[in-house]
Amino acid sequence: MKITVLGTGIVGQTLAARLDALGHDVRLGTRDPAATLARAEPGPFGTPPVRDWAAAHPRVRLEPFAAAAAHGEVVLNALAGAATLAALDAAGADHLAGKILIDVSNPLDFSRGFPPSLTVCNTDSLGEQVQRRFPAARVVKALNTVNAQLMVDPGQLASGDHTMFVSGDDPEARRAVAGWLREWFGWRDVIELGDITTARGTEMYLALWVRMFGALGTPGFSVRVVR
Repeated sequence: MKITVLGTGIVGQTLAARLDALGHDVRLGTRDPAATLARAEPGPFGTPPVRDWAAAHPRVRLEPFAAAAAHGEVVLNALAGAATLAALDAAGADHLAGKILIDVSNPLDFSRGFPPSLTVCNTDSLGEQVQRRFPAARVVKALNTVNAQLMVDPGQLASGDHTMFVSGDDPEARRAVAGWLREWFGWRDVIELGDITTARGTEMYLALWVRMFGALGTPGFSVRVVR
């Protein structure tokens, strides 16, 4: 499958590497590929420079947002929440129309330090903002409740039976994403919460997530819905 991942941070790199290893035709989108590849410093979470990652994954092409989005049959938004809408504007509504857009981002605001607050909550969500901005895209919120490594390998924790959530207005798109989460990444327990407004719940969970991170000293945790 032709798959586009927008964002070159730790989430984008981790998702793209996994999808490439599965044999998909993957493009990685960034605002300015030349500038991104010219950076020699590590990423904010200690990830290697993108140029080192790109050298280790030669089949994954780094392209501007619009070209990358045009390539994908499915697009994953792995951008920071604050950058999401502008970057998707750059990707182009025509390149997203009719496609499943898996929104992995969270509306985290680090302007006052750690722990971050949320830029939107309670009566709206970033997932809803993306769907409103791009009504022809089939937006599905998923994977935003765990760290990057667990997104692609939930079996790192116990039996891997912890829970992933899916939100989106299009039931067919939700079901497709739920299936891909199982097929591509090994998620066993996937709950379809309902329409895109249910993304408010998974995004607001991040307020608890960051505090558990602080208490546990590791991002390697998840939740399981027992029923």
